[in-house]
Amino acid sequence: MISDIKKNAEQKMNKTLETLKVDFGKIRTGRAHTGILDHVTVDYYGSPTLINQVANVTLIDARTIGVQTWEKNMIAAVEKAIRDADLGLNPATNGDLIRVPMPMLTEERRRDLIKVVRSESENAKVAIRNVRRDANEHLKKLFKNKEIGEDDERRGQDEVQKLTDHFVVEIDKLLQIKEIDLMAV
Repeated sequence: MISDIKKNAEQKMNKTLETLKVDFGKIRTGRAHTGILDHVTVDYYGSPTLINQVANVTLIDARTIGVQTWEKNMIAAVEKAIRDADLGLNPATNGDLIRVPMPMLTEERRRDLIKVVRSESENAKVAIRNVRRDANEHLKKLFKNKEIGEDDERRGQDEVQKLTDHFVVEIDKLLQIKEIDLMAV
């Protein structure tokens, strides 16, 4: 029973960590990254469709994303969708290729992004602690119902705490890497 609680808590903490990685991926640096356009939707014959389902998104160079639509008549719609996505990007069509240059980040914008990143990591830590609290409550309930002994409850809480500490350290590592990435010129 205790191992099930620990395994369940570890799975939830892993999901929190993965969500944080995805969120960090959406916060852009000065470098081009195809993931920036992942959530952009295009009006594809009346239905909203993700950009990667109507076009091929690639990196042209370190600061430029290339978008090659599969249908020529979709070029204008894709370009409009990128411009309207509120990402601060200004695509330019070059024949049948849409070039999306990444603008340079100002020092002030970098500092704002670092605040956002720190907030996201703090939210992830809160989620990890909530998983710990739920696991500890489950252990207390098992002890109260006399399904496990006091030593087992204490040992289970210690294991959950070690797990929590491990994931908090992982979040801090991710935060540090992202901050360095954001401040790199």
